[in-house]
Amino acid sequence: MIGETEEQRGNFMANVVIIGGGVSGLSAGIYTQMSGHHAIVCERHTVAGGNLTGWDRGGYHIDNCIHWLTGTNPATDTYQMWEDLGALGSDVEVYQSEALYTCERDGKQISLYRDLDRLEREMIALSPRDTHAIRSFCKTVRDIQGHVGIGGENNDQPLTNGEKLVSLPGIIKHHWMSTGEFAARLHHPLLQDLIISLVGTEFSTFALAVIVATFCGKNGALPKGSSCAMLERITKRLLELGGELHLSKEAVSIQHENGRATSVTFSDGSTIAADYVIIATDPIVAYRKLLSMELPTQLKKKYAQDSKYRFSSYHCAFACDAKELPFKGDFIFEIPQEYRERLHTRYLVIREFSHEESFAPEGKSLLQTLTLCDEETAREFVELRADKTAYVERKRVIANDVLSLITNQFPSLAGKLTVLDVWTPATYQRYIGSDIGSWMSFIFTPRTLPKKLDNRVKPLKNAVFATQWLNSPGGLPIAGSEGKRAVQSLLEIIAKDQKN
Repeated sequence: MIGETEEQRGNFMANVVIIGGGVSGLSAGIYTQMSGHHAIVCERHTVAGGNLTGWDRGGYHIDNCIHWLTGTNPATDTYQMWEDLGALGSDVEVYQSEALYTCERDGKQISLYRDLDRLEREMIALSPRDTHAIRSFCKTVRDIQGHVGIGGENNDQPLTNGEKLVSLPGIIKHHWMSTGEFAARLHHPLLQDLIISLVGTEFSTFALAVIVATFCGKNGALPKGSSCAMLERITKRLLELGGELHLSKEAVSIQHENGRATSVTFSDGSTIAADYVIIATDPIVAYRKLLSMELPTQLKKKYAQDSKYRFSSYHCAFACDAKELPFKGDFIFEIPQEYRERLHTRYLVIREFSHEESFAPEGKSLLQTLTLCDEETAREFVELRADKTAYVERKRVIANDVLSLITNQFPSLAGKLTVLDVWTPATYQRYIGSDIGSWMSFIFTPRTLPKKLDNRVKPLKNAVFATQWLNSPGGLPIAGSEGKRAVQSLLEIIAKDQKN
């Protein structure tokens, strides 16, 4: 088990080669070290972290990853995991915004407030006809908080087993509906915007309720310094425990004999012997590239059935010659019809970073936009990148359109915005190696029960996966927990090997 003593594990220290230095790989490395074995984490890029990253442009810092971090409430198991990984702790400042996002339509606004009682009141005040649906949804949110242990006035109370049982019909009702179906039942268009503008129409309404429960339960905040600072803490933890981290170390194949992985070969021609292997990459890429094998039946079915439920996004970052902005936090509005086909979206999501003063020069601001796109659109971006001229032009059109939309919405920003960067699913595909540039796994759809897939790397007896692709919908906490699960599975294999 994780954390056992040398005597308990029989004085055996295995060399565990971990392919991929994203959050899953780093997590697997840390838990490997905590278990008394030796982790050798190998990352293809020049920096670790995978999607947990950011970069500098023109004196500004662009943050790629953390929209909110699930697990910031100390009452949760996820917080304990983040403490294990060095990501959170008593010395890490956490910023909790007043609202997760604000929607506007026809001059009216509504925010998804941290205060759930206030959110419920303002939704009802906006649309009294929808009182029953609103109260039912908010009750499900509170029930979810209780299931996670973040209910009550101080967001630290769990439901009793009896209360959990009583809550199930409401939870199931909302899981049976998509967000699009739920929004269609509401009478006020601004309420409909609040439901679908961030996650779209295909998500389970239960999944949206989980997001609201997380944020309103003080369990979805922003760690100071965001992605790069969090990555630095996790990497430091791995190295302090004695693990190895090799950058610019791209695995190209796994050697195996008699059903066991024996070593990993890298693009620089080197080979590292392995007692055990953890693959922290997209399984479809791992089987095609590292093992030259077909996907196992279970994974093949998953990718085939849920292919339309993979997604990615494109983004723009702008320097703003103003410190005071006409909105706070995340702001979402519906865009005019003429832009929708070109931008593949109905809504534009804008975020400002006033909570991170070091992200922009003094007296200025950083704005970033997020546009989710489905698998088909993501693949178009990936394929377009083969034609550099066309790809650059596509990004130019996106930047100009988004700039026009922002300044039309906020005339006070006209002439004050400069494009810093545009990145797309092709950027993610190049950077992290995922098939279509996905940075999460499959979306959480209605009427289906997500389950963790088997993490064994079939047909190898001494290799396991550590990846969000085995556990929908993915994301940082699932990436971290899948790293831990991989080590737990590996320890079972090691114990079995030792007996034999």
